[in-house]
Amino acid sequence: MKDIERFRKRAIFHHWWIVLCSFLLAVTGLFMFMETLSPGAMGGYSRIIHRFAALGFVAVPIIYFVLNPKTSLEWLKEAFTWNTDDIGWLQAAPEYYFGGPEENMPPQGRSNTGQKLWMVVVIITGVVFVITGAVMMFSGVSGVAVILHDIAFIAGGAMFLVHFFLAVFHPRMSEAMRSMITGKASEDYVKSHHGKWYEEVVAKGEQS
Repeated sequence: MKDIERFRKRAIFHHWWIVLCSFLLAVTGLFMFMETLSPGAMGGYSRIIHRFAALGFVAVPIIYFVLNPKTSLEWLKEAFTWNTDDIGWLQAAPEYYFGGPEENMPPQGRSNTGQKLWMVVVIITGVVFVITGAVMMFSGVSGVAVILHDIAFIAGGAMFLVHFFLAVFHPRMSEAMRSMITGKASEDYVKSHHGKWYEEVVAKGEQS
């Protein structure tokens, strides 16, 4: 069975770096939000780690964009470009993920609709995190900034749990995790889950 390259090493590193930074930000953020769990967290290690993780969360995507502008713009365009197949995917997804027939799912591009939705949420909440975090860091704690920061955390956290469950535990998505580790997925998986993109890959002769 042939494998198809889904992600290059830079993209894989970028993904797991964001995962690491997000984990550190979430844990230290919770300690600061629920200070009773970590006495002195606002002025202690949690706050320091939170700021360094925030710096990494911002810096690496910028560096990645500078080094890979074409690829980055392609991903952004795909994330924010939606059509009738995306609407159909959202309608068919609940049945599919609970064991429904795969043929009811509309053909997808390099990212399926759920992945595109996840990217949109990450981008929007990421921007909110950076802006509100900067306000709180340099201008002192602001009520509006705190509320928006918390809303972004709740929205992003909820979507992350869905993303994590599907990628790690759902039997139909097992190769999604493999592709984010090795960079490759089987031809059958790509054909069934990313039919539109598969046709583009075949046309370019990019199977390995």
